[in-house]
Amino acid sequence: MNERNDMQAKLGTIDRRHTILIIGISRGIGRGLAAEYLRRGWFVIGTVRSSTVAPELEAMAAGMAGGLRVERLDMTRPSEIGTLRERLAYDRLDVLIVNAGISDHNVPVAEIDEATFNEVMSTNALAPLKVIESLQDLVVERGTIAVMSSKQGSISLNDRGTYDVYRASKAALNHLVRSYATRHSGGARTLLLIAPGRVQTDLGGSDAPVTVEQVVPRMIDTIDSHRSAGGLHFVNAENEVVPS
Repeated sequence: MNERNDMQAKLGTIDRRHTILIIGISRGIGRGLAAEYLRRGWFVIGTVRSSTVAPELEAMAAGMAGGLRVERLDMTRPSEIGTLRERLAYDRLDVLIVNAGISDHNVPVAEIDEATFNEVMSTNALAPLKVIESLQDLVVERGTIAVMSSKQGSISLNDRGTYDVYRASKAALNHLVRSYATRHSGGARTLLLIAPGRVQTDLGGSDAPVTVEQVVPRMIDTIDSHRSAGGLHFVNAENEVVPS
């Protein structure tokens, strides 16, 4: 075992009952999740697309009860997902959260260019499943895989017709996770689709009704309430079922 793998093996064994990987912690809800899990004493592995934010995140972790390791990942690049999988080979995760996504311009789908359509669909629907498929065996047998979804991915709740492509991407994400859950129906892991609601982030806007600091603790409590439950659940931050 080389020196890096030896170090990863040691880091991965820090309180295995409380180890989490969060995909996308550079800002917004992802950063809020990392900070709250650190406060609760978890060992957090978090990914960022740019290494320039790593020192800021490490400073955030200083004085927290838990520990932090920052890894680099652009989840739209399959080669980087594979490289991350190799770097995490000796880690065991109690929770994996895939928290990354982008929006489109709020215009009808006919006005969206093909490149934007493909980028939103690939980032919000395809990439999360590639991450899950690649990293699933790192999650302990009765662990949890949570994916950031949205009420806008609910077909039955779509009574406004805005943000067409974003809605379609989240609906596609929900269906892909459902397909994944069906393929792995004999497993003991819990699968969660979480709709955090409209939050004051770059995606949600500054006029959103709740802040990251308000919603994140409720989200984590919801994730924790499903520990070892098994099956697939589509819920909001308050653990209320969201219709598909």
